[in-house]
Amino acid sequence: MSKHFVPENLPTHLQHYINGEFVDSIGGATFDVQEPVSNTNYATVASAQPEDVDLAVAAADKAFKEGPWSKMLPRERSRVLHKIADIVESRDEELSLLESYDSGLPITQAKGQARRAAENFRFFADLIVAQVDNSFRVPGRQMNYVNRKPIGVAALITPWNVPFMQESWKLAPALATGNSVVLKPASYTPLSAGLWPEIFREAGLPEGVFNLIFGSGGVAGDYLVKHPDVPLVSFTGDSSTGATISTAAAPFFKGLSLELGGKSPAVVFADADLEAALDATVFGVFSLNGERCTAGSRVLVQRDIYDDFVAKFAERAKNIRVGLPSDPKTEVGALVHPNHFEKVMSYIEIGKTEGRLLAGGGRAEGFEEGNYVAPTVFADVAPDAQIFQDEIFGPVVAITPFDTDEQALELANNTKYGLAAYVWTSNLKRAHNFAHQIDSGMVWLNSNNVRDLRTPFGGVKASGLGREGGYRSVDFYTTQQSIQITLNEAHSPKFGV
Repeated sequence: MSKHFVPENLPTHLQHYINGEFVDSIGGATFDVQEPVSNTNYATVASAQPEDVDLAVAAADKAFKEGPWSKMLPRERSRVLHKIADIVESRDEELSLLESYDSGLPITQAKGQARRAAENFRFFADLIVAQVDNSFRVPGRQMNYVNRKPIGVAALITPWNVPFMQESWKLAPALATGNSVVLKPASYTPLSAGLWPEIFREAGLPEGVFNLIFGSGGVAGDYLVKHPDVPLVSFTGDSSTGATISTAAAPFFKGLSLELGGKSPAVVFADADLEAALDATVFGVFSLNGERCTAGSRVLVQRDIYDDFVAKFAERAKNIRVGLPSDPKTEVGALVHPNHFEKVMSYIEIGKTEGRLLAGGGRAEGFEEGNYVAPTVFADVAPDAQIFQDEIFGPVVAITPFDTDEQALELANNTKYGLAAYVWTSNLKRAHNFAHQIDSGMVWLNSNNVRDLRTPFGGVKASGLGREGGYRSVDFYTTQQSIQITLNEAHSPKFGV
C-alpha cells in the first residue's frame, strides 16, 4: 500500500472565527480531530461552550441590526457573492486535498466540490438580483404588495459528509438574503470549514456577518439551537438529532429547515435499460463511500430480471477499487471515523442473518488499520429486515425482488424515511404514475442523482421538514410582509360617532 498523502500547511490547531477575529474558547476547551486512514490525531480544535456561542450570536446579531450587509441593495450583496464564488473556485485543488484527507473521500470525488460550492454562491447572487415579489391591485381602491426582508441570525449546522459543499448550500442563500450567520460544522470534519473566514474576508463580507464555531452537537449545537437571538435554524444530519432540534426550537417558534436521513429505494423494472440502471445503482450506493443521504441503498428489482441483475451488481461491487483517499484510482476510501466504521460493521453482521451475502461483508482486504469497509451486497432481503429499514450510511446495499407495480410501490414506501427515490423503466406512463405515488421529496426517473439548483431539496416523513433550493431557500431565509395601501376612501365603519 502506498503512503498516505498529507496536505501541505496542514493546521495543527483550529480556532473559532467570531466578529472578524480568530479566537479560542474562553475557557480553553478543545477536542482532537483525526484522519480516517490511520485514525491518528492531526489537530486540536477549539470547542465552543455556551459563553462562546453567546459571543458568536451577539456578533451576528449586532452585524444584522447595524448593517451594512442587511441593508445593502441586492446588487451590492450580489457582487460580494460573485467574488466569494471566484475565490472558492480558484481553491479547488487545495480544498479537495483537505476534504479528502479529513473525511476519507476519494480525491477524484472530492475534486469539483469547490466548483459546486462556487456555483451555489453564483446561483443565489443572480437570484436575489432577479427576485420578483407579488403585487395586487384593486383599481382605484387599493394597492397591495409584498415586502421581503431578511430575518436575523441564522444557525447553520452542517454534516460531516462533503462538508464544504454542504456548508455553501446553506451559507449562500442565508447571506444572499441579508441575514447574518453562525456556522457550526460537524466535529468529525472541521478542516475545510476553516477556509471560509479567509475567503469571506478577501471577498469583502463585513465583519460579524459570518461567524464560525466548532464544537459538539450536544453542547455547542444544542445551545445555538435554543438561543433566543437565533430565529432561524437550518440543519442537515440524522433524523434523531433532527427530532431533538425540533423539540428544542419549538418553544421559540423558530424557522426550521431539517434535511434528515434517508433509505432511498432504487426501483428497477424488467423493461429498464439494464446497463444504465446498473451504472446508476452501483454508483448511487457506493459513491462518496456510501456516506450520502440520497444513496439508493435499497435496490428493488423485478423478478423477471432479478437473478441476472443481482449477479451483475455483485460482480461490479467486488471489482470496486478500495484504496487510499489520495489515490486517483480509488473508488471507495475510508469511512469518516472509527465510531461510524463500527456502526457500519455492526449492520453488516446483522445483514449476514437477514440476507444472502454476495460481496464484501467486512473490512476491506489489505487494510488492517483505518476505517475501510469492503463494498457489501446483500440479496433476498425481506422488508422487515433491519438492513432494509435502517439508514446504514456506508457502502452497504440491500436488494429485494418484486413481481408487480403494486408490490414495488409498497416496498418503496415501506420505511420511515422519504428523501429520494430512483425509478428505472422504459414505460413513460408507468414512470410518472409510479413517481407520483412514492412517498419521497425527490424522484429521479431513469437518472442518477443530478439536481438543478432551482428545484426544491428535502424529504417527507422522518427525512425532514421544509425545503431548500432555489426560491424555497429565499422563502426560508426571509419574511414576507404584506403591505396594503388605500387609494381612495378607507370606508371604515364609524364607531362611537
